[in-house]
Amino acid sequence: MPGDLPIRGSLVIPESEVKWRFSRSGGPGGQGVNTTDSRVELLFDLANSSALRGVYRERALERLADRLVDGVLSVTASEQRSQYQNRLAAERRLVEILKASIAPPPRPRVPTKPTAGSKQRRIDDKKRRGDIKRQRRSTDD
Repeated sequence: MPGDLPIRGSLVIPESEVKWRFSRSGGPGGQGVNTTDSRVELLFDLANSSALRGVYRERALERLADRLVDGVLSVTASEQRSQYQNRLAAERRLVEILKASIAPPPRPRVPTKPTAGSKQRRIDDKKRRGDIKRQRRSTDD
């Protein structure tokens, strides 16, 4: 199994801060599903992690608040028949989720005003559309 999980640059989650739980996968699949614990649940205590500090922890806690239970982030994988493949999938998901949660916020949009040409084009289009609709009206009144 891979060890530490690289998140971003020098930010790495130590394997010791990750907990694994295994259970039987649901759904169809024959006898193998009934006997192997191939479903994987990866638990990461985000609130008490030593890997995330300062602004990274604040961002992650704020952005993942609806996914956390007592500060713990849970990621599951059960798509594959192999427990090993599901472990890799869960690790990938955890890394993706944490990368997205600690990313810096986007730059604020700078409000702009429409140009005079775009205003004129809009008015011309509206007039043209109104003329088309006016021509469709019946003159039998």
